[in-house]
Amino acid sequence: MSAQDEDELKPTFAPGFKLGEDASPEELLQKDKGDESLERWKASLGLNAAAAGASASGPKVTPLALVLTSPTLPPGKKIEMDLTDPRAVESYKKTPFNIKEGVEYSVTVKFKVNHGIVSGLRYMHVAKVKGVPVDRTEEMLGSYGVKPDGGAYEKTLPAEESPDGFVARNAGTYYVTSLITDDDQNKYLKFAWCFQLTKEW
Repeated sequence: MSAQDEDELKPTFAPGFKLGEDASPEELLQKDKGDESLERWKASLGLNAAAAGASASGPKVTPLALVLTSPTLPPGKKIEMDLTDPRAVESYKKTPFNIKEGVEYSVTVKFKVNHGIVSGLRYMHVAKVKGVPVDRTEEMLGSYGVKPDGGAYEKTLPAEESPDGFVARNAGTYYVTSLITDDDQNKYLKFAWCFQLTKEW
């Protein structure tokens, strides 16, 4: 990733933002016991015995997939990027997906929290045509702990509308650089993919 891409994918923070004190899941579980509102907040983060007992080795988060959904997709058609297979990830920047012009679509991020609490997980991307930025997205996914069953989370981002018209459709291939990061600016995955605008899916 170039220095320009790094700048374009730099997370934004509110003025005066400061990270909270870093504490282990065990410490957080024991903190302020008996406070019902805080216990509900801990539960909403998935802070539980599973989170406290999980091994702290490796990354906190494993991105699993990026899925594009639309009510206009033909029955049975699915656009899903497997983010766990390095060869598949490498192919996404060479083989464009077709996205129908002028339709509503959403992006769903699938991920797994391996240990601890991840604060301010977010998905970002910059899309370019012929090297010129045409779109920048930064969406907060939230804060999470390990799921009790060890399973994955899915977060669907707000719906968007794909560009339409002759110019957008004939602009060529749109190249996207995506990043999954958090408040601590840990980079869990950055990857490239591409798409073309078409009249049909």
